[in-house]
Amino acid sequence: MALGLQKLAGLRSSLLGSHGPLRVGAAFAMARPWALSVAMHAKAAPPVEEEVLVEDGFATKVAILNRPKKLNALNENMIDRLLELYAKWEKDKHVRMVILTGAGRGFCAGGDVASVYHFGKAGQQERGNTFFNKEYHLNYVLGTFKKIHVALLDGVCMGGGNGISMHGKFRVATENTLFAMPETAIGLHPDVGASYFLSRLPGHLGEYLGLTGSRLDGADLLSCGLATHFVPSQRLADLEDRLGGLNTGDPEVVGIAIDEFCDVVYPGDKSPLHRKEDIDECFEKETVEEIVDTLETKAGSNEDEWYSNTLALMKKVSPISLKVTLRSIREGRQQSLFQCLEREYRLSVHAVNATHSTDFYEGCRALLVDKDNKPQWKPPTLAEVTKEMVDDIFAPFHQGEKELELPVQQREGRSRPRSRP
Repeated sequence: MALGLQKLAGLRSSLLGSHGPLRVGAAFAMARPWALSVAMHAKAAPPVEEEVLVEDGFATKVAILNRPKKLNALNENMIDRLLELYAKWEKDKHVRMVILTGAGRGFCAGGDVASVYHFGKAGQQERGNTFFNKEYHLNYVLGTFKKIHVALLDGVCMGGGNGISMHGKFRVATENTLFAMPETAIGLHPDVGASYFLSRLPGHLGEYLGLTGSRLDGADLLSCGLATHFVPSQRLADLEDRLGGLNTGDPEVVGIAIDEFCDVVYPGDKSPLHRKEDIDECFEKETVEEIVDTLETKAGSNEDEWYSNTLALMKKVSPISLKVTLRSIREGRQQSLFQCLEREYRLSVHAVNATHSTDFYEGCRALLVDKDNKPQWKPPTLAEVTKEMVDDIFAPFHQGEKELELPVQQREGRSRPRSRP
């Protein structure tokens, strides 16, 4: 009988601490009869903890993000490894499906922006550029992946974690799922293709999530379409076994198989999805200033705390990030995934290079490094963030940086219009 994912997570931690990947590989093979390669090649494994583990079946591969102490935040080594694995699996005619999951309490807490911060502070901004370049390439590969992709979102799924899940065919949420795109709190913008998937949510929910960084749970994700299925966490191991026993590239067959393990769930009483009319009324406005004005008017005219709480969220984050984020999501509605990623890369490089704003470094300092939670934004107010400042952040590079070039012709077989600056 297959081990549950939580038991496997504990097994990974204990075995890695004493015997390294050899024992982990053997344990996986016992837990999953169809997972052969890890055990077969275990003796060749280096005596260090692998940050991406693989359960290597014949037609189904499982990639396991394995930085549980960091909630599986993606570093450059993990991104390189995933790019390598997905390229190999896409070429392998025997592979029909890839399952992506995480060890421990998180699916993936995001990209390792702390390392990007330290690169920049050391005068190595190009290393931060490289990180985003590789990360967005991975997002694009997953968005155009030619095999079935199933992401098991059991735990924290934020920022970069959404970039390696939301673009795939199947996204399975659980009662442990916690979704957010909180980049405005660190002076950045919702990236990893977020301007694509947020802009396609019902009404103006995408603007609300992107500007405030508000969280959704598994039932919320299913209700708004960010998740395709909801499966209780205790059934995930059995779901993996069911999918591992399939030998099909038919998404309808895979979807029916996942349905066997699903529960019917609805958003809870405190879910922001119950505020659809309020969200649309406030966040449909053309500018961030108008959104804030509407929230202030509503907060002052009634006792409903939702308006004041939402307003407080927006007043804590970077003013320039708010304006960049709103424009990015609005442009994303009219753009393809690759156009969104190319534009987001430009925004991210400008942030890392502090070309037009230092808020990324101030946000990381306040929330991730010093952790005083007292960022000093520049400019400090929305009124001081001019249209010219925002236009410059969206403008093409003019200091020698190279634009992101994704393999659109190769992967999509179509001509490649340039992203609109």
